[in-house]
Amino acid sequence: MAEQPPSTIRRWKQADFADIAGVPCPCGTARRAFTDVAEFPGTVHVTEIAENAERHYHKTLTETYFFLKCEDDAQMELDGEMIPIREHQCIVVPPGVRHRAVGRMTVLIIVLPKFNPEDEWFD
Repeated sequence: MAEQPPSTIRRWKQADFADIAGVPCPCGTARRAFTDVAEFPGTVHVTEIAENAERHYHKTLTETYFFLKCEDDAQMELDGEMIPIREHQCIVVPPGVRHRAVGRMTVLIIVLPKFNPEDEWFD
């Protein structure tokens, strides 16, 4: 049997965050990848957190924060509790949890299902 040539259609997806425009968000500036990839049920964000992000919550989205860089005094506010964080820690924020980052940091955020800006709520 003859070997099939490789397909010219890429089935895998790649994102270069340097090529993705940042957009304002309650936390600072987000670069969002895979928004148009039907095979992936979520989105992946690299977010530059401003000095103090705005407290908000989501009704349907679950966010997983992985802290790439942060200052020594960085914290997350989760349902009113201040949690010290450091680089390479990870926090899952389920729907309904009021949250915000405090301090400057760079965060990789995996959002499930796909990010929807209409699911950002403020008290």
